Amino acid sequence: MNILSSRQHYYEYKTPMARILTGIQSSGEQHLGNLLGALAPAIELSQRPNNESFFFIADLHSLTSLRDGEQRKQNTHAAAAAWLAAGFDVEKNVFYRQSDLPEVNELTWYLGCFAPFPMLANAHSFKDKSDRLSNVNAGLFYYPVLMAADILLYDADFVPVGKDQKQHLEITRDLAGALNNACQQELLKLPEPLIRDEVKTVPGTDGQKMSKSYGNIINIFGPAKQLKKQVMSIITDSTALEDSKDPDNCNVVTLYKLVASPEEVAEMEDNYRKGGYGYGHAKKELLRVLTTRFAEERDRYAYWINRPKEMEDILRAGAEKARPHAENVLNRVREALGFGGMR
Repeated sequence: MNILSSRQHYYEYKTPMARILTGIQSSGEQHLGNLLGALAPAIELSQRPNNESFFFIADLHSLTSLRDGEQRKQNTHAAAAAWLAAGFDVEKNVFYRQSDLPEVNELTWYLGCFAPFPMLANAHSFKDKSDRLSNVNAGLFYYPVLMAADILLYDADFVPVGKDQKQHLEITRDLAGALNNACQQELLKLPEPLIRDEVKTVPGTDGQKMSKSYGNIINIFGPAKQLKKQVMSIITDSTALEDSKDPDNCNVVTLYKLVASPEEVAEMEDNYRKGGYGYGHAKKELLRVLTTRFAEERDRYAYWINRPKEMEDILRAGAEKARPHAENVLNRVREALGFGGMR
């Protein structure tokens, strides 16, 4: 499947190495939508020989809404376990926790001093909540600046984003350009967005986009009983078992198409049209494919989620791999802005 823009294909085959950077929300359990829409494409990108991937868990960003420190730790471990379970190679690439590198906070301040108020006021992360300003904290308003620092601190070449996230990259590039222009030198590399030609939209059990905020997820890494309960709760219409059904307007089939083989999909669609095949049959078949296709990932997740100390060691080792890159960029900026002594 082609998930990258033509610009990425050109870059990949014309240069010796491209640095890919992406942040991962520390939002706890990763559902089927996360796995198909974000984890799998990013890992496929990281496996290309000409790419070097910097993947981080954005735990600082979570503070805009989550105040519980213990919950944040659990969420971070759940996110880390999911990426390890999905097959991310932490030896070839760099996998770290955002807060383990405080250099990002310093760069955030420098960039923020070049960020015009209207730029941040027009950011989606703020505008979406601006009708309830009493619920908006300064961290949420400053969110795009921290995100820019996340990217610029590591000289990233490309950042995979969906079309709805393009604005974040535009702000990042604008801030880098403003600082470069002020200092009259190329201090910060301007990253390019990787816009996927095809982005999987994974429906939830109610037909809306799968999201924890909607309570409609299928937790692909969860216990077998929980997974079964979620699959069997997928909303369908009341067409009788013996009647013909329309596979093109059934959420079970839509999900099945994302995980089953073309032959399996064709068989299910044929069963729908013939009649005598109920939604319960379809849900059981979907459950079978999910548990079979992702059996190894589920086993690896169960392994890692019960080994938080080992995950901590991996994240700290990743931070040490990332630190020299962060210090290099930050020292360039410090010197150009007149901060610190001779280095």
